[in-house]
Amino acid sequence: MQLITHSANDGPEIVVLQDPSAFTATFGWFVKTGARDERPEVAGVSHFLEHMVFKGTERRTAEDVNRELDHLGAQSNAFTSEDSTVFYASVLPECQHQAVDLLTDLMQPLLREEDFEMERQVILEEIAMYDDQPPYGAFERAAELFYGEHPLATRVLGTTETVADMLAPQMQEYHRQRYTKDNMFLVASGNVDVPRLHDYVAEQTASWPVAAQSRPAPSPKFSQGYELIERDLVHQHYTVQLWPGMGCNDPDRYALRMLCSILADDSGSRLFWELIDTGKAETATLWPQLFDDCGCLLGYLCCAPEDADENADIWRSVLTQTLREGVSEKELSLARNKISSSLILSDERPGNRLFALGQTWMNRRNYEPLDVVLGKYQDVTTDDVLRAAERTLNVDPVTVKVVGAQD
Repeated sequence: MQLITHSANDGPEIVVLQDPSAFTATFGWFVKTGARDERPEVAGVSHFLEHMVFKGTERRTAEDVNRELDHLGAQSNAFTSEDSTVFYASVLPECQHQAVDLLTDLMQPLLREEDFEMERQVILEEIAMYDDQPPYGAFERAAELFYGEHPLATRVLGTTETVADMLAPQMQEYHRQRYTKDNMFLVASGNVDVPRLHDYVAEQTASWPVAAQSRPAPSPKFSQGYELIERDLVHQHYTVQLWPGMGCNDPDRYALRMLCSILADDSGSRLFWELIDTGKAETATLWPQLFDDCGCLLGYLCCAPEDADENADIWRSVLTQTLREGVSEKELSLARNKISSSLILSDERPGNRLFALGQTWMNRRNYEPLDVVLGKYQDVTTDDVLRAAERTLNVDPVTVKVVGAQD
C-alpha cells in the first residue's frame, strides 16, 4: 500500500491509501465541522445539514441521488460527531468516477426551504426516538455537566427547541462558513485511480468557498457533579460517568486504550469477571473519547435496580484497586493481543482503512501504518497504564443515573 497526498489549484486536500490488489475502493469527504462548531441557538445544525445534503443539488434531485447510489451498488452512509461530518461510499473500482462525482456534487446542496421544513420533522422524530431509548439521554446530559460552557457540551442532535426554531438561512450560512475547501478533504482507500481522481476533484471544486470560520477552542474546565433522571416505565438501572481524558495526539492514548481493555473489555476484563460473568450486570464498560484539544473517559453500567448499589461498590473497588496496585504483565499482554487482533482484522478492508486514515489526517495531518500503530501498543508498559489511570480515574467523575419513576 502507498500513501499519496495531493492539493492543487488551492483545492481541497486529497489523501489516498492506494492498494492496487484490493477488489473495492472507498471514497469519503471529511468535513472538520460538528456539534462543537455550532452556536447555542443552532445546536444540531451539523447533523441536520448532513440530512439535507441528500435532498438535491443543482445537478441532481433527491430521487436522482438515491437512484444513483442504488445503481452503483454502493455501500454508503454519512455521520456527524462532535468534531466532524463524514460522507462515504464503497464501490467497485470501475465505478470510481460515478461515486466521486456523486459525493462531490452532494457537498454543495441546494438547501431549499421546502426540503428544510420537511426534514425538520424527521430530525425532531429522531430526537424523540433517541430520548425514548436507553439510557434516555444520559450520555448527553453527562457531557453537558462535564464540559459546562465548553462547546463539546453541545448535543450532536441538538434539542427539540433548537431544531424547531432553526431557520433555513441559518443553515445556509453555516454551510458557507464550514463546507469550504480549506476545511474539508477527500480520502480514498483501496484500488484507486489516483491521477484521474486528482484531475476531477480539482476541476469540480474550483468554485467552492474558501476560508472557513475558525473553530472556537476555549480551554476546557471539567466539572464534577451528580444528577438523577427519573423516567416512567424504566425497568433497568443506568449509570453514566465521565472522567477527564486525553487529546487525540497525547502519547499516553495507547496506554489509555489498553487500560480500558484491561478494566472493561467485553470479555476477560476485570469488570467482566466481577459483573458480567457473575450475572450481576448486563453492561459494564469503559472507553476513551479523544478530541484534538482534550477528551474524556466514559463509563456505562446497566443492571437490575436491586443490584445497582452493590454493583456501584464493585465498580469503585475495581477502579480503586487499579489506582493502588496498577495492572499485571499478564493483563497487559492479553490486552495487547486483543487490540492488535482487532486492528489487524479491521485493516483488511479498504472501508475500515478509510476511517482510520481520515480521522488521523484530520487530527494530525499524518498517517501511521498498521505496523507502526502495533509497535506503539507493543511498547506500552505497566507503568504507562498506571500513569494513564492516574491521569483519568484519580478524580471524582460526573455521574448521571437513570431510574424508574417513583409512584
